[in-house]
Amino acid sequence: MKLVKSLLLGSAAGLAAVAGAQAADLPVRRAAPVAAAAVDYVRVCSTYGAGFFYIPGSSDTCLRIGGRVRADMLYVEPFTRADNALQLFARGRIQADARTATAYGLLRTFVRFEMSRTGAADTSANLAQGFIQFGGLTAGRVTSFFSNPDLPTQHMGTLRFDDAPDVNLFAYTFNFGGGLSATIAVEEGQARRTGGFANAAGGFGSGAAFVDPVTGVIFQNPYELVYGGQTVPDVVANIRAAGTWGSAQLSGAVHQIRDVGAVFTTPAGTIVPRTNAVTGGALPLFADTEYGWAIGASGHINLPALGQGDTAWVFATYSTGAASYSGFGSNVGFGTRTAGIVDAVVNPVTGDLEKTDIWNIAGGFTHYWTPQFRSSIFGSYARVEFGANTTVATAGAIPGVAAGTTIGFADFDEIRVGANTFWSPVSGLNLGLEVIYAEADYKGRVRERVGGALINQNRLRSDIGAFEGRIRVQRDF
Repeated sequence: MKLVKSLLLGSAAGLAAVAGAQAADLPVRRAAPVAAAAVDYVRVCSTYGAGFFYIPGSSDTCLRIGGRVRADMLYVEPFTRADNALQLFARGRIQADARTATAYGLLRTFVRFEMSRTGAADTSANLAQGFIQFGGLTAGRVTSFFSNPDLPTQHMGTLRFDDAPDVNLFAYTFNFGGGLSATIAVEEGQARRTGGFANAAGGFGSGAAFVDPVTGVIFQNPYELVYGGQTVPDVVANIRAAGTWGSAQLSGAVHQIRDVGAVFTTPAGTIVPRTNAVTGGALPLFADTEYGWAIGASGHINLPALGQGDTAWVFATYSTGAASYSGFGSNVGFGTRTAGIVDAVVNPVTGDLEKTDIWNIAGGFTHYWTPQFRSSIFGSYARVEFGANTTVATAGAIPGVAAGTTIGFADFDEIRVGANTFWSPVSGLNLGLEVIYAEADYKGRVRERVGGALINQNRLRSDIGAFEGRIRVQRDF
């Protein structure tokens, strides 16, 4: 019995040993190892300057994100109690610049949005710039190629020159090497139109309305240019040279002036077409299309011998029928007391377009006292002539207008001078103070309103001037 029990126990032990050995030989199923997540680090792109980085997931496109916040406090010498002497202004900007090197040249896409607020009035997001560059092609909204974007102007207020306006355009640039290039562009002419404007407090020929100095009645100017539809864009060209020494540019532009015709309402409510201001005879329903043009020369020079960062710049322009290229909008810039600026007027005797001629020059100099402190002086001069027979004394031929009424526009000279100082305690932060004086000297009489709503008498002046002061805090990043 003991023998049988021993054999059974031995057999069980052997089976257990064999089973254990077989179990040890079977493959073990383990959980698959979890791969570590790939980290796509942002890499610096030094090809295009500071601030660029490679877009994650892209091996060849570099991006720079930037922006600006600006706050201004502006004082403008008031003429009446209705004028805002003190104005506060704020602007925010955000922009993105993406660049890719290709076999055809640089592919660049740039977009800039801005929003401004002045007092109680605010504006929606504005596409300040948005363009594509591919090789020599530029398409979208960008600074006009008539302007010189390299000028280190430094001023905050208005000077009379083509101060880097943004317009919609298509352009092609030919690069010849050594900093020399030439560009031909078609630009949106509507953005360059300068026409009359309503000015109830204004004087003789202030655009869409003027005052009969005998009766004191305000009525529509029948000889205002009324722009029609655009059929030809502005054509702009330049040739420029740039280097470590500075830059030089010669620019030209052609601008279409297309009158759609006009009728006007007399003080008595009578609607009449344009008539000869002297004889009363009928004039054409609209003036023939004309073409204005402008030519400009600009440049700047670096002056490191005077101070690191010191520069001087100049921009001279002659325009005929293209006032925007000389830095003029519809208003001279003295509120509601001056005549408007127009590309052309309708001759009150012949019915033909008389183009506005403008000669102007602007310039400035900047000196760095220290790397953080800099001061600038600057100014501009302009001579504006509205053409032959645009200021005439009527002979009573216009219904409702007293005989002897002077209509049209008064030629004038304008001078602007100013200075500012900036402190930049840290990179990208600018704290500035500026003062500008502007004066327009009219060759004819200009009607100016004195007082506000309760005192609404008129007087005649031959010149108008005003001081302007500004404080600015600006951060670029």
